[in-house]
Amino acid sequence: METLRYGNHPDQVVDVTFPPGTTRPPLVVLLHGGFWRVAYDRTHLGAVVDALTTEGVAVANVEYRRVGGGGGWPSTFADVGAAIDAVQVALADRVDLGSVAYVGHSAGGHLALWAAVRDQLPAGAPGRTERPPLVRGVVALAPAADLAAVDRLGLSDGVVRELLGGSPTTVPDRFAATDPAVLGTPAATTVVVHGPLDDVVPVEVARSYCARTGVSLVEVPDTGHFELIDPASAAWPVVLAALRDVLG
Repeated sequence: METLRYGNHPDQVVDVTFPPGTTRPPLVVLLHGGFWRVAYDRTHLGAVVDALTTEGVAVANVEYRRVGGGGGWPSTFADVGAAIDAVQVALADRVDLGSVAYVGHSAGGHLALWAAVRDQLPAGAPGRTERPPLVRGVVALAPAADLAAVDRLGLSDGVVRELLGGSPTTVPDRFAATDPAVLGTPAATTVVVHGPLDDVVPVEVARSYCARTGVSLVEVPDTGHFELIDPASAAWPVVLAALRDVLG
């Protein structure tokens, strides 16, 4: 594992892990969840990193500033955009940039979907890019994909309002710049994977996002929130199948 720094803050880092014996492998940009809160960091996806590198892909496990630690609007979004850009520059000669996937879980699933449409953000929005992102596919696992729905449900004690500093009524411009459900369908092949037994981010959030964007939804029977990031679970082969599908 190598650590890439994309800023001066301690959380502006990316851990990059390469599969052994592979030249220019595909790249997964991995975005962790935890409702965007500082209490949760990239280390809880260690087993996912190991499982993905076993599949022959390089993994860039992204850290970013989070609510309670200097994150929220606009820092969290600026960080994710900067991290992805820095990874692609740093690894241009070491991975196949024609086979890049964004994979995220929970709040990280939201960020993966958001990152895939950075060229569709309003002018001046944090993380905006003029060119379409260099990404072939997106796999969003139990994502907080529809921010208005997450806010309406009051998930994690109203965390969306902490993330954005207000409600859809008081800061509509921020929701317009960060909510994948209103930003349009990603150009990259995109799959949402969710469990109907999820009691952290209810599957209705994914259904709402997919209904609005036309993105494919795979519901894994008898599955909750965390099985999707457990390589020992019965749901993990579904996750791998989705990743293979989006990378072609």
